[in-house]
Amino acid sequence: MINRLAVFGATGDLSARYLLPALAALRAAGHLGDRFQLTCAGREDWDGERFRHWVAGRLDRHGASWPADARKAIVACTRYRRADVTDPADVASVIAGDGPVAVYLALPPAVFPAAVTTLHDVGLPPGSRIALEKPFGEDLEGAVELNRLLADLVPEQAVFRVDHFLAMTTVQNVLGSRVANRMLAPIWNSVHIAEVEIVWDESLALEGRAGYYDGVGALKDMVQNHLLQLLCLVAMEPPISLDERELRDRKVDVLRSVRPLTEKDAVRRTRRARYKAGRIGDRPVPAYTDEEGVDPGHHTETFAEVELELDSPRWSGTVFRLRSGKALGHDRKEVAVRFRPVPHLPFGHSGEARPDVLRFGLEPEGLAMDLMGIGSRAQTLVPLTLTARMDPPDLPAYGQVLLDVLRGDAALSVRADEAEESWRVLTPVLSAWSKDLVPLQEYPAGSNGPVPPRRDAPCSA
Repeated sequence: MINRLAVFGATGDLSARYLLPALAALRAAGHLGDRFQLTCAGREDWDGERFRHWVAGRLDRHGASWPADARKAIVACTRYRRADVTDPADVASVIAGDGPVAVYLALPPAVFPAAVTTLHDVGLPPGSRIALEKPFGEDLEGAVELNRLLADLVPEQAVFRVDHFLAMTTVQNVLGSRVANRMLAPIWNSVHIAEVEIVWDESLALEGRAGYYDGVGALKDMVQNHLLQLLCLVAMEPPISLDERELRDRKVDVLRSVRPLTEKDAVRRTRRARYKAGRIGDRPVPAYTDEEGVDPGHHTETFAEVELELDSPRWSGTVFRLRSGKALGHDRKEVAVRFRPVPHLPFGHSGEARPDVLRFGLEPEGLAMDLMGIGSRAQTLVPLTLTARMDPPDLPAYGQVLLDVLRGDAALSVRADEAEESWRVLTPVLSAWSKDLVPLQEYPAGSNGPVPPRRDAPCSA
């Protein structure tokens, strides 16, 4: 296990909200010992004392659930370096030390090529690893070039393309539930499942993230990586084992089976929109274009929806709908598996027979099944919901991510070919949107999003 972690971009929101609390969680769980060293690099001209004071404040705010002694230990093992990721001398000072180092690039994707190139020029100690935040590149061409640069730096097994969704226990439960239960395994196919909705709708608006988000948008920020990863877990063939090659091979199989979207498909089967002024609860929310740091000329979407089909024996005829939106009226973060209706109901029953739905709640974590049954009146069908209580995970998602990086377990990271296949799936969408073939709709903040279209046209074969 590597005992040195170097974080570039350490003064950003990702470190404050997720990485630092995750390290406190690892310390509290006994995964980090007294030999662990944390070197943080940022552009701020701070000394070590000021940075450690900042770290302590962030841990008190975002990591208060972890013991005080664990938080203090993380503060104590931290050092800070002001660094430009394109300057070899700066980068060398950050990674200097004995033995291998795990380098975490908590940076905007546009900076990845320059940072990786500098690390290559400086040279990493043998056995070192590198972790990158999504998205991996800004398009297919960028992903291919980034993978080339990474391959020149370290072996693929030492590259961790981080998607923290894969470290969420409830996300892993999508795969676990379908392969470990005999009642689900035989019906996990298009004969029984009509559609799968993979949704990450949030009431959270931009919240000061314009510097990152306005150059990315909902499609790249959520759909291209997170939601496609969930699609893979829902649709993959049951793996023989959960080792890194087998699991990732099966995910790549799913991405390669996605039916390519034509330009006409992209027009009919995708939506994009951005929020205008409104209210979320009792809080007024300005229009996206009025948020500080937003350039209206970017035409950045805050809502994205893509409808896909898979060309495979298991899934022919099932629709997969991936959707994510910001500043909506309610949070809805789930994978909803909708089964086909029963072919026949006995005469004499009243009430609407709705299709069964299996719901994997992502945040908060949960599992529920919407069924039909007889209610208080004889021969009257009513909806029933069965729910399961989920124990909280031992580690937060980023705690598992960092533990995997330090231990060298790459099973839950994204492989090079997988990153490229994800971009291939959505390249036709990006192309159609760049040509304004799909209108950029608007929806009031606090609403349910843009008005949905009719669902009566199949994707082209």
